[in-house]
Amino acid sequence: MFRSMLTRAVLALLLTFPLVPSPASAGEVGAVTNLPLPRFVSMKAAEGNVRRGPSLSHRIDWVFKRRDMPLLITAEHGHWRRVEDRDGMGGWVHYSLLSGTRTVLIEQDMLQLHARPDPGAPVAAALELGVVARLGDCDLEWCELRSGGYKGWAPKSRVWGVGARELRD
Repeated sequence: MFRSMLTRAVLALLLTFPLVPSPASAGEVGAVTNLPLPRFVSMKAAEGNVRRGPSLSHRIDWVFKRRDMPLLITAEHGHWRRVEDRDGMGGWVHYSLLSGTRTVLIEQDMLQLHARPDPGAPVAAALELGVVARLGDCDLEWCELRSGGYKGWAPKSRVWGVGARELRD
């Protein structure tokens, strides 16, 4: 009986205070680049193998096939970066396949781009669900996006690839 009570107490503590730090913990930086973790990047290549571990000897789980797709780096090991896509799927990708160019994935069909960061501003364009757009300036609620020769502002909450509290100028 004592053993089962002790086991339950230890499990409760582990669930309350995980041993592994969260990748979103403030101030965490990559051991290789000394850049913040997690951080957003994009696919430089049109195609990139996603491996189970950080080396060529690890199995390829799948292949990312979309240039400029935004990805979230969650860990670093040598020339390898552990990345996740919008759906949380990912693995290890060689750093040469990634770019620091910031892009976002449109999460609302026919997302309106406004001339200014104001819902009452004139609409410059509308982007379909799943479009990848280049990321420009961002304030707390709006981001400037460019896609297909169009430019405008959209609510930050309608795109994936930028942090909720991230500011860019």
